[in-house]
Amino acid sequence: MNMETSQAGMGNTVMCLLTDPEGTNLGSAMYIPQTAGPLQLTQLVNKFLNNEEMLPYSFYVSDEELLVPVGTYLEKNKVSVEKVLTIVYQQQAVFRIRPVNRCSQTIAGHAEAVLCVSFSPDGKQLASGSGDTTVRLWDLNTETPMFTCKGHRNWVLSIAWSPDGKHLVSGSKSGEICCWNPKKGELDGNPLTGHKKWITGISWEPVHLSSPCRRFVTSSKDGDARIWDVTLKKTLICLTGHSLAVTCVKWGGDGIIYTGSQDCTIKMWETTQGKLIRELKGHGHWVNSLALSTEYVLRTGAFDHTGRQYPPNEEMKKALERYNQTKGDSPERLVSGSDDFTMFLWEPSVSKQPKKRLTGHQQLVNHVYFSPDGKWIASASFDRSVRLWNGVTGQFVTAFRGHVGPVYQVSWSADSRLLLSGSKDSTLKIWEIRTKTLKQDLPGHADEVFAVDWSPDGEKVVSGGKDKVLKLWKG
Repeated sequence: MNMETSQAGMGNTVMCLLTDPEGTNLGSAMYIPQTAGPLQLTQLVNKFLNNEEMLPYSFYVSDEELLVPVGTYLEKNKVSVEKVLTIVYQQQAVFRIRPVNRCSQTIAGHAEAVLCVSFSPDGKQLASGSGDTTVRLWDLNTETPMFTCKGHRNWVLSIAWSPDGKHLVSGSKSGEICCWNPKKGELDGNPLTGHKKWITGISWEPVHLSSPCRRFVTSSKDGDARIWDVTLKKTLICLTGHSLAVTCVKWGGDGIIYTGSQDCTIKMWETTQGKLIRELKGHGHWVNSLALSTEYVLRTGAFDHTGRQYPPNEEMKKALERYNQTKGDSPERLVSGSDDFTMFLWEPSVSKQPKKRLTGHQQLVNHVYFSPDGKWIASASFDRSVRLWNGVTGQFVTAFRGHVGPVYQVSWSADSRLLLSGSKDSTLKIWEIRTKTLKQDLPGHADEVFAVDWSPDGEKVVSGGKDKVLKLWKG
């Protein structure tokens, strides 16, 4: 169809300007027929970008998805045809994840509450940490216990897989770190000591910066963060500078470590000598949670939804390719959630001033998480809601209401179309981003749900909590 129309036929056309989520225009403003909808706009964008194959796109006007012809939208929202209509186009995942809707297995094994759960980067293994001091590894093919890993003396509060899938690290309430061989379920050397209080977070150096994976960073209630080497089994650098507990830590894609603390600040560290680079200030109370716009690709390294395995020499290259693709031309973004009920969106490599302050929650913000494509931010709060924000601008999009207790944790489907939440009310809920509605209510746990994760391949969801069982959910 010919989108270029003359002034004479203006009665049935509208002047549009197509831009990407960063605000970069795709060509100049042009007239398009009022009958043009998402399909015609998709054809147009593919043509302008000279895409070899037809890629799927979604379209937004003022942060609302355009699902009808442009003319219908203008009429419904009483927008003047005289004005230039800015339409934001956003590439969608080429694959689709099915919503999970049933519990496929309830697995008992832990003797106390399940406090943390995490799928391996390839989605083939699952680890859980519990108040019973063990880490457990589960076989996802048979949905049965595989290994019980003993080595901690206290509650296991945090677990993290290396992005190449070769190591699993766990941190406890006593402050010691255990490194496990996930293929054998064995402790890889003695527990690592150094932290004086409990471990609050663990993050690995991205595989596109170093392969095979060796370094990881931990944060602790003792006010320090430590960089460890899994091969040398020792602390390489101690990052000191926070005046109160460090509550969360992330190792960014450009090699910088971010720590959030009860001293209300976020600190940025370089990782060769552990020097403080920058401090991000703004929160009026404890920082509880940090998330990076590239987190999904940092977590999964060279693994994508196809499950293809790469030899070590290609792994780094593939991981870098995936990282650059997600990051695009814009800087890596960071979001922080706090006890002050607010969040901040930052572009830390550009400025120490926040890009936007995100307000709306009525209680503390417990967990923040970017969607895999970096286009959305989800936040979980003690006010019983999950809020959705634009991941580029920080603009509020919608509040998902339905939980009747505090929401502890959220997780995304690999295609960024669905969001999962777990709550004190004993349920999991799945929300659909496109329609901004509850897609699936998943009751079944007998008590509070502390931890949830969606497998990177999109096939399964896991949940764990106070009732000591793990539940696996499928579509």
